Amino acid sequence: MFAVKSGVVEGGLERGLMREFLRNLGKVWTMRDAAGYGTRVGKGLLDDAGGAILEMAISSSILFAMFFGVFELTLASYTYHYVSAAAREGARFAIVRGSTSCVNTRNLSNCNASPTMIGNFVKRLPYPGINSAANMTVAVSYLTATTDTSTGTTLTTFAACASGTCNQPGNLVSVVVTYAFPLTIPFVPKKTINVTSTSQMAVQQ
Repeated sequence: MFAVKSGVVEGGLERGLMREFLRNLGKVWTMRDAAGYGTRVGKGLLDDAGGAILEMAISSSILFAMFFGVFELTLASYTYHYVSAAAREGARFAIVRGSTSCVNTRNLSNCNASPTMIGNFVKRLPYPGINSAANMTVAVSYLTATTDTSTGTTLTTFAACASGTCNQPGNLVSVVVTYAFPLTIPFVPKKTINVTSTSQMAVQQ
């Protein structure tokens, strides 16, 4: 019988034998049968062969996941700038194609544009890497100006146009562009981020 207490080997096992035993844990042992044939049975408990490959696999997975995450966030930022620019372009398209545009500018294409025409114009804007047909929605509305002078000063407010000629000069056109950005990062559940931008401008003609 022997015991190990506080790092000191007690009993009949000498310290030198214990050191030799620990050194042999990392060696390859051969078991021989009665005929003398040997069989390699593997390495001891202290062998670390293959550990570097495992560490590389784990660290590479984490590193590449971080890289793909950065790429996806960069694409999301690009998508936001695209949506913002698309909303402004749609508003610019609409303000010069109001109710009087066909008379004021006779050769203007798509004059007196409807909300559907404005939305189709926005979706046809050529931006690389953007799937506008499947992931984009465009909402176009008009706001009517109301002037209040009861307080002695002229106060102009805008409310949603519900009737009449909504795209007449002086009214506001509001273009809201929403893009469903598919966020895909390794080891992270897939999700869709709705990127939205709104642009409002006064109809000129």
